[in-house]
Amino acid sequence: MSRETARRVLRIEAEAIAGLFDRLDERFDRAVEVLLACRGRVVVTGMGKSGLIGRKIAATLSSTGTPSVFLHPAEARHGDLGMMVPGDVLLAISYGGDTEEILGLLDRGKRLGIPLVTLTGKLRSPLATASDVVLDISVSQEACSLNLAPTASTTAALAMGDALAIALLERRGFREEDFAALHPSGRLGKQLQRVENLMHSGERLPRVRPETPLPDVIYEISRKGLGMTVVTEDGHRLAGVVTDGDLRRLMEKRRAAALDLTAADCMTKQPVTVARGEFAAAALRLMEEKKITAVIVVDGERRVEGVVHLHDLWTLELF
Repeated sequence: MSRETARRVLRIEAEAIAGLFDRLDERFDRAVEVLLACRGRVVVTGMGKSGLIGRKIAATLSSTGTPSVFLHPAEARHGDLGMMVPGDVLLAISYGGDTEEILGLLDRGKRLGIPLVTLTGKLRSPLATASDVVLDISVSQEACSLNLAPTASTTAALAMGDALAIALLERRGFREEDFAALHPSGRLGKQLQRVENLMHSGERLPRVRPETPLPDVIYEISRKGLGMTVVTEDGHRLAGVVTDGDLRRLMEKRRAAALDLTAADCMTKQPVTVARGEFAAAALRLMEEKKITAVIVVDGERRVEGVVHLHDLWTLELF
């Protein structure tokens, strides 16, 4: 019985979203243009369940390059009206379009010259009539068995808000780099960390020259604790890499005679490299593909800038 109820709810809410498809017309394009032209912030407002949806839409807009805040319409009447300033755009969510608290914001919005974009299910409501752009989020029924609790209608409002946010993201040319700058923490932020923020550089970077005797190579690898060392020529240009695995294989093959060799005699001449601006997640994928534990960070001239080790990525919990 419970699963049947769940299936019915999901079907009704899916149909609510599907019903928005045919209503995406020039009004949606106009809404995007109004929001894109906003010189201030998109002020999202809504009461009750619509307000909760509004908070999420405001958060999504802000995290995707469109500065936004949520204004509680009841609190606005007690001092928070000051959050609305010239240059803002008001994005109102009201299924019935007659929410008294939201209608009370309109006079100040008009005086400040703030455009009004509305998500509503009633296109002839007072709020819709007062709006510059109206987006139709009407549904044939709520998922509630009493057809009372806002369910399908709030799902439709949320989906339309997401559609606006992503349309704006694309119009702004919002990139992964921009997303990373706005999400420095959490799992998303960790995935978008840059290699340059994780690499071992300076004194922490294991480094030898091609002519360095093997005993000194072993000492450098042990001292820096990364299980490898880069080999650099003049100008810090990358010549190769020597790893713990290289040393083990060499000692098994040459035994004591191996200690008479130099870094150039046992290094891998074409090691795996990345640029300092690469994402940490991309560096992790590269290590997994190549079955290695470290990648070397180089610039356009193949000058060594650092090393990123698998352990550095473990701390980000990217796995």
